[in-house]
Amino acid sequence: MTDPKPSLRKPFGVLLLIVLIAVYAAVAVAVAEPVTRLHVLLQLPVWILLGIAWVFPARPLVRWIETGRFRK
Repeated sequence: MTDPKPSLRKPFGVLLLIVLIAVYAAVAVAVAEPVTRLHVLLQLPVWILLGIAWVFPARPLVRWIETGRFRK
């Protein structure tokens, strides 16, 4: 039995995912200062949104890493 030829898709995809998260974190840090000036009840939805929003661009990338396609 022969092993399939390894693909560079997974290591490249993981590197892209790390870059995506780093850029997203930099954006979150950039908006942090103005958001902290808001009332705490206005800050809460902003932080929740920022905490969840990174998943949406990462999801197709993870799908591509696993299947080779961006869509189902």
